[in-house]
Amino acid sequence: MQTKYLFVTGGVTSSLGKGIFSASLGRLLAARGLDVSIQKFDPYINVDPGTMNPYEHGEVYVTNDGAETDLDLGHYERFLDQPTSQANNVTTGRVYMEVITKEREGAYLGKTVQVVPHIIDEIKHWMLKLGETGNYDVVITEIGGTVGDIEAQPYLEAIRQLRNDLGPHNTMISHLTLIPYLRAAGELKTKPTQHSVKEMLAHGLQPDSIVCRSEMPIDADVRRKISLFCNVEEEAVIEMLDAETIYEVPLLLKDEGMGEFVVDRFYPESGQDDTCRNDPELDDWIEFLKKLKNPEETIPIALVGKYVEHQDAYKSISESFILAGVPDEVQVDVKHVLSEDLAEGNVEAELGDVAGILVAPGFGDRGVQGKVLAAKYARENDVPFFGICLGLQCAIIEFARNVCGWEGAHSTEFDEETAYPVIDLMEEQKEISDKGGTMRLGQYDCEIQEGSRAHEIYADTMVQERHRHRYEVNNLLRYKLLEEGMRFTGVNPDTDLVEIMELPEKRWFLGVQFHPEYKTTVGHPHPLFRSFVRACRTYAHEKDLVETPQPPEREAVPLASADM
Repeated sequence: MQTKYLFVTGGVTSSLGKGIFSASLGRLLAARGLDVSIQKFDPYINVDPGTMNPYEHGEVYVTNDGAETDLDLGHYERFLDQPTSQANNVTTGRVYMEVITKEREGAYLGKTVQVVPHIIDEIKHWMLKLGETGNYDVVITEIGGTVGDIEAQPYLEAIRQLRNDLGPHNTMISHLTLIPYLRAAGELKTKPTQHSVKEMLAHGLQPDSIVCRSEMPIDADVRRKISLFCNVEEEAVIEMLDAETIYEVPLLLKDEGMGEFVVDRFYPESGQDDTCRNDPELDDWIEFLKKLKNPEETIPIALVGKYVEHQDAYKSISESFILAGVPDEVQVDVKHVLSEDLAEGNVEAELGDVAGILVAPGFGDRGVQGKVLAAKYARENDVPFFGICLGLQCAIIEFARNVCGWEGAHSTEFDEETAYPVIDLMEEQKEISDKGGTMRLGQYDCEIQEGSRAHEIYADTMVQERHRHRYEVNNLLRYKLLEEGMRFTGVNPDTDLVEIMELPEKRWFLGVQFHPEYKTTVGHPHPLFRSFVRACRTYAHEKDLVETPQPPEREAVPLASADM
């Protein structure tokens, strides 16, 4: 069966939520029984976002096969509950690198290498790659940036060619655009959308649906105006209002008839595809939303990191907190603590009112001392503690200094001359200077010690988790840490590298070298986050830190589908 390709473009402005729309539409189509995958094409020249500062582009999301990708892939995985891969995120830098590599190898037989056809053909190759596996009925392709960006032109040309190559019922374009509300005039304005669609038409592309982002409802007159001037049917003008939570968006799209519209476009004739015309199976999603929107209690947990001022820098951790609390109807109130501001004199003031402390991953020495202080505060006051990647390493540095008595113990990432390098560079990486793609990336085995807290949490002795780091716990110094009570309850069976650390005498003190936040999905919160939130909840009750949330004065978006 021919795979269908749905392209999502953006207009007027960036940050409208193309990733959330793509993930939500994917969830809606999957609920109709279709096999769906989503991919993201980013127009920047970086080969991947791995070397980018989180303030530039938010968090770097890592797939099982070790691709450093855009954070939207996290939304795709959380909504669809299926893993992505290197094929799901392609950048302009990667496209050009592939073409230049082929040119150097003589693959083009001496031809002049040009944007058309060579760059466009490479883009088309990656756009079709997932569909050619035969595993998917629909592939949704999100194009980063906005129409009109000079960087977007090759992608629009590739879409234009693919529409001709694949035929009218095998491709579709949903154009996500802003409908601003001018309060002074009391009107929604469609002119920016009209100009955006004209820009699409200049590239030979007619959108099949217009998805309207707005803070105010789109009335019938506005829909008719958009339909008239943008040359789409009225039913193809889709309202996508601001919502209380991104997890409402699949239901908003369902109420707008987006699922039926896509199915009718891709499968115009009755036949073997009729099952996808049935109502989507969203009962579990609706039940999840009810619990999410109506928590019984709220608990405060500190997220200690050096990028907390950027809302997307720790996106997967934030979403993991949300999803881990839902089964127990607990809302996590994340207190963002800037690690470089933590000092001996204010650590009590910053962390004394929270029910748990998570020390976030990161690179570079800025803010490391604050993370070490956070680990020390948690250990000395028996506050539930969760260290992820660098968070684990900071907890070990703190333990080595203050329990083992190793003055100046550190990671060689931050102090190459330390007498106690409890964290050190992987041996095979010591001669590598190119930081792009040189880390331990992707999924690795973790063997878990029976009888440990990790074993109790996972209920298994072998798991697979995703990594993104270069430095490891120094095996030559593990003995002293063990003598003082630290336990290494998860190791890689092939390399004996530390994966999980625990302090068993504490109520919940655990660090991991991997990134569990990458494996949380809707309905399946990661067991470590689930256990940590439960421990924080118990601590919050003991310390009287629990709050009962007040019901909202009004629904941001009424949801008839959810019956909430």
